[in-house]
Formats: sequence, C-alpha cells, structure tokens
Amino acid sequence: MPRISWFDVPVDNPDRAQKFYGDVFDWKFEKWDGPMDYWMAKTGTEEPGIDGGMSKRMPGQMGMTNTITVPSVDEYAKKITENGGHLLIPKMAIVKVGWFAQCTDTEGNMFGIIEMDEKAE
Repeated sequence: MPRISWFDVPVDNPDRAQKFYGDVFDWKFEKWDGPMDYWMAKTGTEEPGIDGGMSKRMPGQMGMTNTITVPSVDEYAKKITENGGHLLIPKMAIVKVGWFAQCTDTEGNMFGIIEMDEKAE
C-alpha cells in the first residue's frame, strides 16, 4: 500500500528555518549534492516517522508537502485524475532519485507522488 515517505518544507530563508527546526525539534540538516539548493532533514534515529527536506519557496507555495511513494507515477497520476484530483506538475525526473509529480486531491490539498528509480535523468 502506498504511504507517505517524505515531506518538503518550503522556506524563504533556509538558514533561519534550519535554526528553528534544529532548536525546536533537534532536526539535523545536510546540503543535498544535487542540481538544486535542497537540504535533507534528519528527524530521528529509532523513533517511528519519516525524514524530509527543505528548499526555497516557489511563488505561491504554501505549507509542507507530503510525498507518497508509488510503484508507478504514470499509473497513479491516471488514478488521481480519474478520481477527481489534478496534476499540478507532471511527471519529471529527480536525477538519480526517481520520477516525481505534484498533485492535488479533490479538496485542493497538494501532495507529491514519487516512483523511486536511481536511473532517472
């Protein structure tokens, strides 16, 4: 069953936000060695939960985005639209990570879906 596997925090000031989440929740951040400014967030070690990341806010982006791991972005994008959801950002590669699409549900809530694939380019 597909489940939430990652979260993204959009921020205006990465240093300020990392300090906030570090001081409040003791999260640790490490700059991602990828094609965009992105910081990986480590939220725990043994406790149940998920890790996530942080990037600069895109215009109009509000709130955290949860990402759900799926076996096929194409298959689930079709299911989403057939059931009243929408694709905001169609399938795109996250280099050496996988295939990603950003969607909304029937209530306008934004979420991502990802198909893990180290060969994505």
